[in-house]
Amino acid sequence: MPAVRLHRVAVLVLEGAKPLDVGIPAQVFTTRASMPYEVRVCGAAPGLVTGGDGLSYHVAHGLEALEWAEIVFVPGYRFPDREDPPPAVVAALLAAHERGARLAAISTGAFALAATGLLDGRRATTHWHYTRALAERHPLVKVDENVLFVDEGSVLTSAGAASGIDLCLHILRGDLGVAASNHAARRLVAAPYRSGGQAQYVPRSVPEPLGERFAATREWALHRLAEPLTLDALARHAGVSARTFSRRFVEDTGYTPMQWVMRARIDTARELLERSERSVEQIADDVGLGTGANLRLHFQRILGTTPSDYRRTFTRGE
Repeated sequence: MPAVRLHRVAVLVLEGAKPLDVGIPAQVFTTRASMPYEVRVCGAAPGLVTGGDGLSYHVAHGLEALEWAEIVFVPGYRFPDREDPPPAVVAALLAAHERGARLAAISTGAFALAATGLLDGRRATTHWHYTRALAERHPLVKVDENVLFVDEGSVLTSAGAASGIDLCLHILRGDLGVAASNHAARRLVAAPYRSGGQAQYVPRSVPEPLGERFAATREWALHRLAEPLTLDALARHAGVSARTFSRRFVEDTGYTPMQWVMRARIDTARELLERSERSVEQIADDVGLGTGANLRLHFQRILGTTPSDYRRTFTRGE
């Protein structure tokens, strides 16, 4: 049996790096049977890197790791608005991108990507506390402060640390499919998907019991995707009015209830396409979309491809 090719991931630790930001990609992509990735943690040079929040890191690799990597994560670091990373770091990021590597920033790591000029003219985000500073320091960047992450293809940015998990799961879905992403989310005890367009924070408090009820309703719906799921049915399960449910649901997930149901159905269809031999018609019935034509319509609208092409992409060993 041929060996599985490992995707190469570098985590670039800069001075003042935030511990959680460093840990997220290192943990999500660490090599295991279910995760065909190899991770190298690096710095501007091998050795000790002074981190933030009282921690330091001993990294085994220098910038040569960026020559090797297919994905480079740049975790957030302290005082990113004061000065750019060292010129050698900026040059190494540019060279990695020119070789075809994807660059992904977590939180204030976006400042390091902005220093390369690669975000000029592109949408990007960072931690809400620094969005204004990013826009002022790099006025050509289209800073969006109201999203969890932004995918611009070869450069990706995310907001605060927790949204780094969302970004990593988003990358996993693209690389390995929904089944692998959902498996990783379960291992992390994280939401399997949140909208990249969800606001970074809700400006007013949502009562915790209501948040728990909404989570229970989403779980209830995921087990009933084959059944008719209406706004009234969802609101009735949550014990609130349809109007209240709709408003709070958008704040909680970034989707309207019906958008969320459709995404859940499409993601379940993706997993069935990846892991089963059921026909498109059978899968459409399994996920509550009725007909293969309906599944194809929504699949194309949301993912820009067909169920058959998607299955060919993610079927292993053929």
